[in-house]
Amino acid sequence: MNNHRQKRTSKPAAKPATPFAKLPIVQQRLQQIAQVLDKVLKFNFPADAVLSKWFKENRQLGGRDRGEVAEAVFDVLRHLRRYRHYAESGVGSAHMRLAILGLVNTHNKDAILDVLDEGQKAWLERVLKIENSAINAPVRFSLPDWLYTELSQQKEAETLMAALNEKAPLDLRVNPLKAERDEILPILQADEPRFNLEATPYSPWGIRVNGKPSINRWSLFEKGVIEVQDEGSQLLCMLVSPRRSDMVIDFCAGAGGKTLLLGAMMRSQGRLYAFDVSGARLAKAKPRIARSGLSNVTCIQIESENDVRVKRLAGKAHRVLVDAPCSGVGTLRRNPDLKWRQTPEDLVELTQLQARILKSAARCVASGGRLVYSTCSLLPQENEAQIEAFLKEHPDFKLVPFEQALGDRNPGLSAEDGMLRLRPDVHGTDGFFAAVMERV
Repeated sequence: MNNHRQKRTSKPAAKPATPFAKLPIVQQRLQQIAQVLDKVLKFNFPADAVLSKWFKENRQLGGRDRGEVAEAVFDVLRHLRRYRHYAESGVGSAHMRLAILGLVNTHNKDAILDVLDEGQKAWLERVLKIENSAINAPVRFSLPDWLYTELSQQKEAETLMAALNEKAPLDLRVNPLKAERDEILPILQADEPRFNLEATPYSPWGIRVNGKPSINRWSLFEKGVIEVQDEGSQLLCMLVSPRRSDMVIDFCAGAGGKTLLLGAMMRSQGRLYAFDVSGARLAKAKPRIARSGLSNVTCIQIESENDVRVKRLAGKAHRVLVDAPCSGVGTLRRNPDLKWRQTPEDLVELTQLQARILKSAARCVASGGRLVYSTCSLLPQENEAQIEAFLKEHPDFKLVPFEQALGDRNPGLSAEDGMLRLRPDVHGTDGFFAAVMERV
């Protein structure tokens, strides 16, 4: 950064006035939320991308303003079907009614009542008295019918569906190449007491944060000592359990979160390949890799799962991780728009892609090597069914119980069939699935 800036010779340009500038702050906020919802609810793009673009177009908003808008918009997305049910009887703009419900659920109800007209007040007081248990289940849990049907087949289904509509905490991970959690956690707790930081219950590197701090401004983040990563993903790397001298392939590396931890577990030794079909995602991984201090990672953009560079590694890798593209149903706490943007037809296409990727990645596994398959989904079509079909078609692979793969690192998790499943209502993580297979 250039620290020798020229002095200003004129007054800074005034911030452009917003259309809501003369309104009381709560009314401004409602108008802003309604404006964002008008864009987000078209579901043409991911909600976080739409919000990011809107914030860039409204740079006059401060951090607190942005936080309140984002929190209310995501609350509406979590509870959209139920809120629309309530809004059917309201007056005025449908998006404004949704904005009112979102802000009431995330803000001060009395402050909002003060700025509503008499018709809005009467409507809001009426809908807030509605007993949720009287609403039919798909509406109550704000799920499309097809996804409700899928999730209702899970154990303790209603507890699970309720948990998917809650806000997710933020999980951090200490970089084991640079520090230990026992060293870093007390420092963060002292520096950031308002976020109630605590150790995650299963991962030895995880730190759970209650709130939305600006992590990228923390010095420990800038130095590559901590990263953002859900505890489920941290456990997945434990399942891979790479050795220092191994050749490891992260087959669907994305922005490199798991690559970073795998490389650190290898102590920056051996060879670690990060594959992805998206050059944009891999571009995001490169500065993270540099910040982490790793030197054993090679990022490779592939054309498809059958890229010639994949074929060249046939039978050579000791560990291959396939964190497959999936519906993301397990991440609805963080990405609630996914339930409105996915369809049963999308699920069919995804399962076909998962099968192709798994088959191609398997070719890279050496004799005695391991193939680890995972998704952030709760749906059996993307999880158990994929493993059963793969093992049936590949008799040279066998399932290794995840308890065995974790060995003495197992934090007390178990399953009857040896496949790892995590749930927000049970484990506090995103919904997650993983299975370990070994080439015999």
